[in-house]
Amino acid sequence: MAVRPRSLAELRAALPGLRGDTARGDLLGALTAWALIVPECVAYAQIAGVPPQNAFYAAPVALIAYVLLGRSRFLIIGATSAAAVLSGATVADVSSDPEQAVGLSAALAVIAGGVLLAAGLARLGFVTHFLAEPALYGFLFGMALTIVVRQAAKIVGVSSGDGQFFARLWTVLRHAPDWSVASLAVGVAALAALFVIERYLPRVPASLVVLVVALVVSAAVGLKDHGVEIVGKIPSAVPVPHLPGIAAADWWKLAGGACGVALVVYAEAFSIASRFARKHGDEVDADREMAAVGVANIAVGLFRGFTVSGSASRSAAATAAGARSRMTSLIAAGLILLTGAFLTPLFTALPEPVLGAIVIVAVRGFLSTTELRRYAAADRASMWVALTALLGVLLFDLLPGLLLAVALSLVLFIAASSTTHVSVLGRLPGSRRYGDVSQHPGAITAPGVLAVRPDGALFFGNADRTRLAVLALTAGERPAPHTVVLDLSSTYHLGVPVLDTLDDLRDALHHRGITLNLARLRARARSDFERHPLSSRLGPDAVHADVEEAVAARTPATPSERQE
Repeated sequence: MAVRPRSLAELRAALPGLRGDTARGDLLGALTAWALIVPECVAYAQIAGVPPQNAFYAAPVALIAYVLLGRSRFLIIGATSAAAVLSGATVADVSSDPEQAVGLSAALAVIAGGVLLAAGLARLGFVTHFLAEPALYGFLFGMALTIVVRQAAKIVGVSSGDGQFFARLWTVLRHAPDWSVASLAVGVAALAALFVIERYLPRVPASLVVLVVALVVSAAVGLKDHGVEIVGKIPSAVPVPHLPGIAAADWWKLAGGACGVALVVYAEAFSIASRFARKHGDEVDADREMAAVGVANIAVGLFRGFTVSGSASRSAAATAAGARSRMTSLIAAGLILLTGAFLTPLFTALPEPVLGAIVIVAVRGFLSTTELRRYAAADRASMWVALTALLGVLLFDLLPGLLLAVALSLVLFIAASSTTHVSVLGRLPGSRRYGDVSQHPGAITAPGVLAVRPDGALFFGNADRTRLAVLALTAGERPAPHTVVLDLSSTYHLGVPVLDTLDDLRDALHHRGITLNLARLRARARSDFERHPLSSRLGPDAVHADVEEAVAARTPATPSERQE
């Protein structure tokens, strides 16, 4: 896949807002996105462990970088709760020194972006399909609970300490006598306001309204003098290229965590992009999106930002406001640049409990139990996978929990792939086709010939189970068949371990006086087969174009068939 920046002509064609046909909707969408990004910039920067101005450095750069390469008309790239908390956790594993957090966070974004760009160029966009939805659901649920505990500590005016979820929760509860009544009142009021506005005024940017009111109240009443922590001075934030400037050893220390961060960042962004694409009749290319999100993260890292991803809430809000092209991201980037350059002093009196409330409301969508109840009702295995990933995050913290979620996804994939049902085939009445006798009760089996088909591709993980299943079927036939016809139409590649297992099956059947025949070999599978000793052992007469030909070759013709 060749990924290149677009020419001006291509950008004009891709951005209908430049032609004026959707300008109003894109402007409203951009204003909506800006209203959400500004307060969340400050909040997510704190989660990531960097100063708020670094979020303002990153936000416009991420939006512009994605527009140059990405294809989604609706995806809004920027800081998200998942990306911020994973960035903060990964950096904390390398160093707990706040002075190093900015450089390490920027380097992490560069590494994660590089991983995604390389994977996109290598056409590996499909890998996120192997991150099982139940495992990702459990991970995000656990991550949201961890974020809630950290932000709840801000609301009550104490530190949540270090460690995993339960350690932080116990720290907050243990310091209950030290809770600030003023801080708690501000936080609860902010939470109530956010929920009320979202419930009764859904088109109003609740977080921006609450932020503005909190700033006014804080300045008028002097909340700082009443024991409420405030953000403090935020320097003007104009993005300027800046290398991370960390030691070479720290790059290596970040590399392992960066791969996990890259996986979640891309899974989050692509799931949002593909959801909106399906809704609006668009298509997005997984490989290109992976490369685009990678470039956005590299760019952010080179401007002293931290890891970014796609935001579901901002994308949905901007689309609802009328956004219909990537022009929305460009306008939003311009608004954020102006905010960072001239308006950051306005955030000085912003109360920390209000930021905590904004973040809690932003991540509450991850705390829905709807999916868990659905799994419990229809798929208990998925329920246990989700709960295991959830507990992994709560007990072992985010990165170990992420690795557990990935491991569970691989286990699910291997288990599903290695369990292959073998169908017995019969001739469908009035036709020359063969189908599964369990699904077609009228299908007729040929006397002395057992035709079977693995309902899935054979590979090293399920080949031996298929061998045992075929042997069990032959043992159950009365009278015993003289020929087994194995339909391999579901298998497109026959690896050496699979062919070795088929050779073992031939030997086992031969000892029982049964001949093995193969049918419907795909082109590549036939090429693999012809290079293996099994080919000469079976001989050319044992390989057939289809099941009907194989059965006919091993079944004596009836008088009517001989007359034909």
